[in-house]
Amino acid sequence: MTTESAPSAPTAPGKSARSLAWTRRRHSAARFWRDYRTHRAGLFGLATLVLIALAAVFAPLLVGSDAQSVTDAPGAPMESPSAEFPLGTDQFGRDLLGLLVWGARMSLTVGLLAAVLSVAIGTLVGITAGHFKGWYATVIMRVTDWFLVMPTLVLAIALAAVMSGSVWTIILAIGVTTWPTTARLVRAQTLAVESRPYIERARALGGGHGHVMARHVLPNVMPLVLAQTTLVISGAILTEATLAFLGLGDPTSVSWGGLLQDAREAGAVSAGHWWYLAPPGLAIALVALAFTLCGRAVESVLNPRLGASR
Repeated sequence: MTTESAPSAPTAPGKSARSLAWTRRRHSAARFWRDYRTHRAGLFGLATLVLIALAAVFAPLLVGSDAQSVTDAPGAPMESPSAEFPLGTDQFGRDLLGLLVWGARMSLTVGLLAAVLSVAIGTLVGITAGHFKGWYATVIMRVTDWFLVMPTLVLAIALAAVMSGSVWTIILAIGVTTWPTTARLVRAQTLAVESRPYIERARALGGGHGHVMARHVLPNVMPLVLAQTTLVISGAILTEATLAFLGLGDPTSVSWGGLLQDAREAGAVSAGHWWYLAPPGLAIALVALAFTLCGRAVESVLNPRLGASR
């Protein structure tokens, strides 16, 4: 996965170094998209995510901004699916289709931000542990091992229960408990990168720790970080849904896990109101599957040897 940078070509007349850099980036992006399109499962996952993201962004236009209101509920409580309410209504008479669209906003936001926080912590820990060896690496990796053996969901539940119930609490609880896997992967990649000759040349030319990590190690581990991010998002969405189902989410916001928790409290399971339970659960499973398919496709594109071995 690591690629040693080739010597830079001489700057063409009339073109600045910045324009050449942008040209190389455009060519790299075009090559990435060309390879990504060969993965049908990845395209299906990407199309699914785009549709759900568009529905979440334009939720006020699609279902109205009052879809979450309890006082202005348009239907009777617990109505079965009909032409007026395709997914039925909840215990307050609110349209479940509108709630499902609004819930996509919360679930995607928490999943994305928690995954970014988790991967950022894991990348920082992994690069520094791989670069600074000795006692620092020993201590930081023992802390990482402790987080690895502890149940992630239990730690997230403990943090969410101790802190105030808000969106940022859920993001923090998920982010600070799911980084160890990324840290392990990034550290292994950092050790592989720093064993290459051009790292020794950079140090011989006076490159300090910050220069080596930022200019040489980080660009080479970024493909792994990108692939890991897409895989972590699906787990973060599932964890958010679990916390919301347990009543540890933000009570003022609608999410898919919160809809499942409301359905349980309303007795939808014993009453056989499947339309209250099935749509949020299927939405969670579909988004998690879509992110996983995208992550696998990105991983195969960035590491062709992985795709050949499968």
